[in-house]
Amino acid sequence: MSIRIRTAEHEDVPALVESATGLFQDDAGVHDSTMNASWPQTEEGAPYYAAAVADSAALCLLAEDDGEVVGHLVGRFQASSLIRPVHTGVLESVRVAPSRRGTGVGSALIKSFVDWSASCGATRATVTAFAANEGARRFYERHGFQVRSVLLDRSI
Repeated sequence: MSIRIRTAEHEDVPALVESATGLFQDDAGVHDSTMNASWPQTEEGAPYYAAAVADSAALCLLAEDDGEVVGHLVGRFQASSLIRPVHTGVLESVRVAPSRRGTGVGSALIKSFVDWSASCGATRATVTAFAANEGARRFYERHGFQVRSVLLDRSI
C-alpha cells in the first residue's frame, strides 16, 4: 500500500463526487433519514465540489493508493467574526473507503487538514458528526476533537 494525499484539481471532481457519494450513503443514509443520501449525484453535487476545488478558502484532498482514490477530505477556512473571534478550520467531510479504514489514511487526511488550517491562521478546528456514528466520533476524538455542542432534533 502506497498512500498519497494530494490536493484535488478540477479534473478530479468526478472522483470527489464519487467518494462524497459513499460518505453520504454510509453516514447520512444510515444516521439521518431526513438527508438526501444521493445528493452528491444530483445536478447540484458536481458544481458544489467544483466550486470547492476552485475556492482558495477551501481544501479538497484526495487519498490515493497506486492511483486509486480511496478517500477524500473537504475543509474550509472560516475567518473570525464578532460572534466567534477566532479563525477556524471547518472539516466539512472526510471519508476513507471501507477497505482502507484502520490503515492510517484518515489520520493522514486529518493531519493535512490541521496543517492547512494552521497555515491559514486558524487556531481552532471543528467537525460535525452524527451522534449515532460512534466510530466517527471515536476517530475524531483520537485526533483531538472534543464535543462542544449537541443538536437536539424532533419530528413535528
